[in-house]
Amino acid sequence: MTRGTGGVPKAVVLGAAGQLGREVASELRRRGAEVLAADRSRADLRDTGGTAELAAAFGAGAVYNCAAYTDVDGCESDMDQAMEVNGRAPGRLAAALPSDCRMIHVSTDYVFDGLGRRPYREGDPTSPRTAYGRSKLHGEPGVLDAGGLVVRTSWVFGPEGRNFVSAIASRIGEGAPARVVSDQVGCPTYAPYLARALVDLACVGASGIVHYCNAPATSWHGFALAIADALGLSVPIAPIPSSELTRPAVRPAYSVLDTSRFETLVSRGIEPWRPGLDDYFERLRQGKAES
Repeated sequence: MTRGTGGVPKAVVLGAAGQLGREVASELRRRGAEVLAADRSRADLRDTGGTAELAAAFGAGAVYNCAAYTDVDGCESDMDQAMEVNGRAPGRLAAALPSDCRMIHVSTDYVFDGLGRRPYREGDPTSPRTAYGRSKLHGEPGVLDAGGLVVRTSWVFGPEGRNFVSAIASRIGEGAPARVVSDQVGCPTYAPYLARALVDLACVGASGIVHYCNAPATSWHGFALAIADALGLSVPIAPIPSSELTRPAVRPAYSVLDTSRFETLVSRGIEPWRPGLDDYFERLRQGKAES
């Protein structure tokens, strides 16, 4: 296993074309690590043998699995694909990696039923209510059995790719009023902050399951209002109950994660998401200015 100039092990990042994978690769490079950033054409998570061989040939000490089937509604009609990508493939790969290379695997708040009244701890009972949640939960034990790390997170948004922030910003940016659910509460998580957290956890040798998200908790409606504020826009955003939306997959009413274990392991607190939201739009503005 080779380490970079910052003492961070060489790493393979799967799903490197996505909003989180890009940030993880960037964070690792910032710390001096050698990185193989692999999109699906370079390393398909489902190709256990090929991906394990790639990691071994690169001399990786860690594989960051940012690849997943994240279409929550799509999973309801394609459970076989969801279970293969999210459920079976991560554990297969974790077990096939060289003994000095371990997986850092990203999971989700959807493993819980969303009916809680306090932040979910790592050891709380799981009871996913969606195909996506069931598939992600199925993927956790295999990673853990192979000595890997599972990090559950929520409401991820980043400058790359589509997400809630980009969808709301696009709508209200055109001056259109919006209607946003107000009875679902969780914690937005900025992808660059999550990337930093994943690398921090890997560097301290964390194992088992760890929860990480940003603070404070808010509703989707509250998050939408913050997006409008960050853009300096005054557009009507009406709060609506989730019962007014018809979707194949039910969304958790409450999915706040308790991050105490993370804070103890890395000896720091979690970041607030609002500065991340401001940074999100600043990056977009810089990107447009440079293009």
